[in-house]
Amino acid sequence: MSDWDPAILPETPEYGAMHHIRFTIRWLLLAVVIYGLFAVFLLVRALEWPWGRPVTPSITRLACRGGLIMIGLKLRVLGRPMTGRGALVANHVTWIDIFSFNAVQRMIFVAKTEVAGWTGIGFLAKATGTVFVERNPRRALQQRDEFVRRLAHGDKLLFFPEGTSTDGLRVLPFKPTLFAAFFADELKDQLKVQPVTVRYRPPNDQDPSFYGFWGEMGFGENMLKVLSSPRNGDVDVIFHEPVRVAGFSHRKDLAAYCEGKVREGLQAAL
Repeated sequence: MSDWDPAILPETPEYGAMHHIRFTIRWLLLAVVIYGLFAVFLLVRALEWPWGRPVTPSITRLACRGGLIMIGLKLRVLGRPMTGRGALVANHVTWIDIFSFNAVQRMIFVAKTEVAGWTGIGFLAKATGTVFVERNPRRALQQRDEFVRRLAHGDKLLFFPEGTSTDGLRVLPFKPTLFAAFFADELKDQLKVQPVTVRYRPPNDQDPSFYGFWGEMGFGENMLKVLSSPRNGDVDVIFHEPVRVAGFSHRKDLAAYCEGKVREGLQAAL
């Protein structure tokens, strides 16, 4: 799998009338589920402070579970998501990751700025608190400070240290830059990091990379392929044991450890 070239994309399939009908029905149902519950999310968020207990995370999970059903994916969770303070790091396969992870546990994604412009998905990402990062070295320190602030506040951030999405059949090297925030003086002695592996199984008779979204793929074209499929696939979200940041001397060591656990989980699932 080391010879993968992200510039080489699979051939565009031919779509018949039934594909477009199936896509339209699923897209409408997905929109109803997501935006209907999002309206409830906004209403409840405006009222939940006096209740003293957040309710919106449950609404987010419900919306994402419903979204996976409309997309045609059966969710399986392996391992146990951590409940205390900390961050999660995972491999990144597709735009569907936002549903797969949030269907298990309320998380705040750290995503590239391009996601903010994706039709439908970008609006939801911004409304649910996604932290957007730029591929600009001059912004690195400012973005690190934002991570530290959010983690110190207790937000459970989900990072994709590969820096890009893939075909779902491999784990790319983790970039240690994103791990720098974990070693801030006010965090490193109390923070835990949990590696997470996501694995998508394609519908029968489809290419193993069916759900992957990478390179120059168009978002609309990829959504058409996924939502028009006559068969369903599966997604596994595998939670590995969390580790204490204080147990590592450097961000590169922590990045290498997490990369190894995520890759190990993917290889076992494959």
